[in-house]
Amino acid sequence: MKKTLISGILAASMIACLSGCGGNKSSAANNVDDLNSGSKENESSSTSKKDVTLKVWGAQTDQELLKELCEKFALEHPENNWTFDYGVVGEADAQARYLEDPAAAADVFSYPDDQITTLVQADALYEVTRDVEKIKKENTPGSVDAASYNGILYGYPMTADNGYYLYYDKSVLSQDDVKTLDGILEAANKKGKKVHMDVSNGWYLASFFIGNGCTLTLDESGKQVCDFNSEKGLEAAKAVREFCNNKAFVTGDDSVLQGGIGDNICCGISGPWASESIKEKLGDNFGAAKLPTFTCGGKQVQMGSFLGCKILGVNTQTKYPVEAMELARYLTNEESQARRFEVLGYGPSNNNVASSKEVASDPSLKALAEQSKFAISQHINGDFWTPAEAFGAELEAHSKGDLKKMLDKLVEQVAGK
Repeated sequence: MKKTLISGILAASMIACLSGCGGNKSSAANNVDDLNSGSKENESSSTSKKDVTLKVWGAQTDQELLKELCEKFALEHPENNWTFDYGVVGEADAQARYLEDPAAAADVFSYPDDQITTLVQADALYEVTRDVEKIKKENTPGSVDAASYNGILYGYPMTADNGYYLYYDKSVLSQDDVKTLDGILEAANKKGKKVHMDVSNGWYLASFFIGNGCTLTLDESGKQVCDFNSEKGLEAAKAVREFCNNKAFVTGDDSVLQGGIGDNICCGISGPWASESIKEKLGDNFGAAKLPTFTCGGKQVQMGSFLGCKILGVNTQTKYPVEAMELARYLTNEESQARRFEVLGYGPSNNNVASSKEVASDPSLKALAEQSKFAISQHINGDFWTPAEAFGAELEAHSKGDLKKMLDKLVEQVAGK
């Protein structure tokens, strides 16, 4: 745990240069009822300052930038004496660490969108009550949805880069080829190359079903809703079977794709984490694009996907809800997201940053942004993954089983019946 104190003396030194931009700041009231009060306090009165200590969690790789942004926030908010306690807790561990001891958890912490259901049901997250419409307008619809539960915003979108798209070898496939799965397979077969997709991974398998309009979500009680055994689901399953039976198809985890692309593999589906290794393999032939359309029910259907986002939340047990929300808002605003992309390469959820020249020049993030238009939030529970893996593995093994019966079994297991 690392602690930094931004003293009143340091903060006071900034008042002169900031006063020209506006004389008053919002009161740092220590009661959540004040969130919408709009009360003001006079900064010039030194007695109005109070000591505010906020614990902030972030991943190990984020610590240096997190400290930089928090200290900048303190300098821009001299109405209080700020102390920040920095804890090294990555997004993947946030839920478990919070549930261990909510009172000892961070006031402000980041978490992946697939944890929001459990956190809200555990009464862990404050509802966002300030600048709600601005936040929704500033960030992509998918990231806003990811930070919401039953239509209520419970967090501040911070990134929108945990998704997947198509990597391809431009010496084998053209931009026209990668528009459709049919075009990809035809070109790959002509040149004796393979097309990679880990169909037995439910994260990727769902792309066919999501694309054809199937439902995979949680209801208000947190129960899994899945209709993959519907007529649309059966159409999607037939398309998956046909793909797996194509002689160009090859499966395996990310290591298979990263090791084979540029050699026997001409394209594959993965996410930003694979970008650098694939760039190294392909060099000038590196290509990235949204997922292709596929033939489904006699028509071309765009493959869907999951959009994973990192979200910043405020602990309901914080002693300083107003100040914690102000900090969370600051850490996820346009300037902070631009800085996060610059330093860490994280894909932004902020619309302005996402459309900037800097982000648009990154082919992987550009492809992810294009695919995100067809993505859904990963609001599902753990009951989905094992049945989906079993279903995908059967198709990879060229099973000739009755697809409707296989889908009925999948849905029954996913729904926990």
